[in-house]
Amino acid sequence: MMRDSKTAILIFAHSAAYEAKIKTFQNSKAVFESLQERTMRLVHNTQLPFFLFTEDNQIGNSFAERFVNAIQSVYDLGYESIITIGNDTPQLTSQLILKAHTELITNDSVIGKAKDGGFYLLGIKKQHFDAKSFLQLPWQKSNLSIALHHLFEAHKVKVSFLETLSDLDTLRDVVFFLNSFKKVYFSLLQLLVALVLFVNQISSYIVEKINYFFQLNTYNKGSPIVV
Repeated sequence: MMRDSKTAILIFAHSAAYEAKIKTFQNSKAVFESLQERTMRLVHNTQLPFFLFTEDNQIGNSFAERFVNAIQSVYDLGYESIITIGNDTPQLTSQLILKAHTELITNDSVIGKAKDGGFYLLGIKKQHFDAKSFLQLPWQKSNLSIALHHLFEAHKVKVSFLETLSDLDTLRDVVFFLNSFKKVYFSLLQLLVALVLFVNQISSYIVEKINYFFQLNTYNKGSPIVV
């Protein structure tokens, strides 16, 4: 049963095949297939209505136009609030999405910042969404989340912030993820490790970190790996 028919999740992402073409590390299709599968499962677990927009149904000539048009199309269906996410944030959980849903009850918007300066989640009520202003934001730039916050402040939009997480855009992001994130979907972890080992001229430091990570998990019989 759906929790709230007035709020919908918008998954704005490329297909795994397309992501593999535009990301800067090799052999990444399997990684994004796993991430896409995981994202869909997280969304299903929230019991909120959702809509998936990929390159097949996005409309517009630029990223900004495609994103803004996707948001507006969901509002046009009668929803009062939306929560937008992508499919490249391994640390995203159903609980975080539901927290954003709860925060929208008492706030006008919710931002989950990404470490690269963008955001992995945006929740916003319909009355505070201005397409023209959104089109002017520095999309796909390192100052996006700051600019978005300033836009909301200028229009007196009450904002709640979630914890900051990392996206997977480059090989460096993959290495950071392996070194810092212990609770992970296991099949995804295996894919990420395989990806790093596949890259030529990988440093011995990174290899040692990966081996150490698996040694810890071999002897740790405590809590299972969770999504």
